Amino acid sequence: MSEHHPTRKAVIIGGSMAGLFSAIALRKAGWDVEVHERVPVALSGRGAGIVTHASLFAALRAMEITVDDSIGVPTTGRVVLDPRGAAMAQLDLPQILTSWSKIHEIASEALPDVLVHRGKTLVRYEETDTGVVAHFDDGTSAAGDLLIGADGFRSTVREQMLPDTRTSYAGYIAWRGMVNEADLSERARDEMFPYFAFCLPEGEQILGYPVAGEGNDMRPGHRRYNFVWYRPADDAQLADLLTGTDGVTYDLSISPLLMRPEHVAQMRDAANKLLAPQFAELVAKTQTPFIQPIYDLSVTEMANGRVVLLGDAAFVGRPHCGMGVTKAAEDAVALAEALSNPDVTVAQALADFDALRRPVDYRVVEHARALGAYMQAQVLTEREKLAAARHRSPEAVLRETATADFLESDSKLFERF
Repeated sequence: MSEHHPTRKAVIIGGSMAGLFSAIALRKAGWDVEVHERVPVALSGRGAGIVTHASLFAALRAMEITVDDSIGVPTTGRVVLDPRGAAMAQLDLPQILTSWSKIHEIASEALPDVLVHRGKTLVRYEETDTGVVAHFDDGTSAAGDLLIGADGFRSTVREQMLPDTRTSYAGYIAWRGMVNEADLSERARDEMFPYFAFCLPEGEQILGYPVAGEGNDMRPGHRRYNFVWYRPADDAQLADLLTGTDGVTYDLSISPLLMRPEHVAQMRDAANKLLAPQFAELVAKTQTPFIQPIYDLSVTEMANGRVVLLGDAAFVGRPHCGMGVTKAAEDAVALAEALSNPDVTVAQALADFDALRRPVDYRVVEHARALGAYMQAQVLTEREKLAAARHRSPEAVLRETATADFLESDSKLFERF
């Protein structure tokens, strides 16, 4: 950085994927950064399984984040199981499956821990003539040339920047869980573990794939199998599911430890009636299943002045694309590229970033919405049901779920950065 261009500083709200990625990418572009995370302890170990894409690895390379074979468990193909557990459709599609905690771990290792300030809850921000200031609930503040809202789908930054923007409930939830490989029957290990597997009850979908075991253990016999089971739930049913053992009805999500036993028992009973035996076994052997209500979120702008939204703070796509972490990484690289020229004002750089990324992120949300539409049969018109049916066949599910074929990343961006 020349003497005519003093180092600029970014204040980042949120220490999850988008926050860490943006900090790493901006440091590489010559910025000073500091990350402020609401949770007072390290986030490692949280989250469930995730799918990787070539574009995710391209973004990680652009940020010079080292990835080796320990990143995840490879699968060679996909299979759809019928209600009896027999394979009714298959597809050769090599893919690497990993976990949220593993990606967060390697991102955390790429950023000095001294730059992450935990236990910092944003109250508000204010723009000044020369920068932007973040104010926290402990009375402290942080000033910089740029404020990044990477604080997830409950974003406080978005609430101030776009107060009329709200998440929209999709009309169904996902039950999620993991089972140790060693706890599975021989049949389940042989017929599911090598694959990204699916089962398609009427109006529902369950999928599963292998991930590393505790402590990122990749050894056969020590891994885990992750499942996601999409089930319709209207507003009243959702409110019931979000009412915990403490009697409190929670907003948007609920801790697994507060799930009421009768809900878990009902879910396990439904698994025995509706799912292939291999999947029913997974559900039965999951010690702490949890629910993920499915929401949509799209913003009308990602940037305003010196403030920008990244990742789930701006766009929340249903999990069918498996693009959440990839989207966050690509947002971060694109932002750093836009801000890499010190002769361009922050406001102009953010406007350029918005023009580049908002259409892409919007497409991710809309594609995920289309893939999940058939889980909303109770609210669809006949025309919408016909459109949703295009994504319902076993062949379509195998081809479209958690792939990025619909969206070509800008490889030139990663080559330049």
